[in-house]
Amino acid sequence: MASHRQRTLVVVRHAKADWPDVPDHERPLADSGRHDAPEIGNWLVNRRVHPDHVVCSTAARTRETWKLMGKVFDPKPHTVYDDRLYEATAQSLLYVAQETADDVDTLVMIGHNPGVATLVSVLAGSADGDALERAREKYATSGVALLRFEGAWGDLNEKAAHLAAFATPRA
Repeated sequence: MASHRQRTLVVVRHAKADWPDVPDHERPLADSGRHDAPEIGNWLVNRRVHPDHVVCSTAARTRETWKLMGKVFDPKPHTVYDDRLYEATAQSLLYVAQETADDVDTLVMIGHNPGVATLVSVLAGSADGDALERAREKYATSGVALLRFEGAWGDLNEKAAHLAAFATPRA
């Protein structure tokens, strides 16, 4: 019965981006972002979280974030770069998560604010400690939320998940 499986959704806001004179979609990471991005991957590994599938925005800063944070995973998870995650609303992000194949237990989504922060806020029906308050207060760049729920991806909805952890590089 696949419907009673424990699922993990990892919601990542890209690392700190630079502001060169380029279109928003092409903005690279700042030096601090390049330093912080690998820490996201290390944080996940320390919690024994290994993604089966990654959906990443097509923006340069999200692709670079994944490239740096993903180096710690072996084997490498299947990765899709999806335009729908760029400037996505929480609802759009939720639709992408709900499309996830049933054989995926751990999904990582790498996107942008305000969509990622709103998604976590909407999905979290419960949380460990002050994780939800911190996520709502400031979902900083390189912020990562670890949500867990039981059931099929298609059933993921408002208040259906438990926010097991939330971290930022400076916290």
